[in-house]
Amino acid sequence: MTNHEVSPEAIEALHKYDSPTISNVVELFNFRPRNAGYVDSTIKALFLEMPAVVGFASTATFRASPPAEKGRQASLRLQIEAISTLPARRIVVFEDLDSPTVAATFGEVTCSVYQRFGCVGLITSGAGRDLEAVRKLGFAAFASLVCVSHGYCHFKELHVPVKVGRLTIRPGDLIPADANGIVVIPPEIAKEVAEACPAFIESEQVILNY
Repeated sequence: MTNHEVSPEAIEALHKYDSPTISNVVELFNFRPRNAGYVDSTIKALFLEMPAVVGFASTATFRASPPAEKGRQASLRLQIEAISTLPARRIVVFEDLDSPTVAATFGEVTCSVYQRFGCVGLITSGAGRDLEAVRKLGFAAFASLVCVSHGYCHFKELHVPVKVGRLTIRPGDLIPADANGIVVIPPEIAKEVAEACPAFIESEQVILNY
């Protein structure tokens, strides 16, 4: 089963739960080690007040230094075409290839474009900027830091496996993300995870209400 086959109903159901709940439910299936499948603490939500988002990953690698060689980089148009191959509710995921990061991966303009094409958020191992403007868009953003400049920003590759926060994320991966963190749901159990979340919440309430 691929993530493209995860039903809209399952996606809608997953929106009701925070990322720790989903992570806990995934663990119940013993599908992978408990210390795998999530982005580490180097990547943080820039807007803690925003609700959880769930979407399919549209991946890209990015560099802001040195200047791109003309004709040797992917374009925003090609990225939008790649994004459009995924089901609705997408999350753009960038691996910043610069080390250290030298400029912002995203700002108000790029987030506005991504939102227009069905994206609900953006994750980068690099930096963001225009934070108040992006906040007003209601666009979820996750990054390692903030930077004022966009440098010589350019794409290197589109729809390839990327590494963000020590986790390899592949095109089409199903990602819930919120202020607590970012996790990938294995497609083979996505439907079952969505169905199991209510019972898990109920079991926690027994303890919390004791």
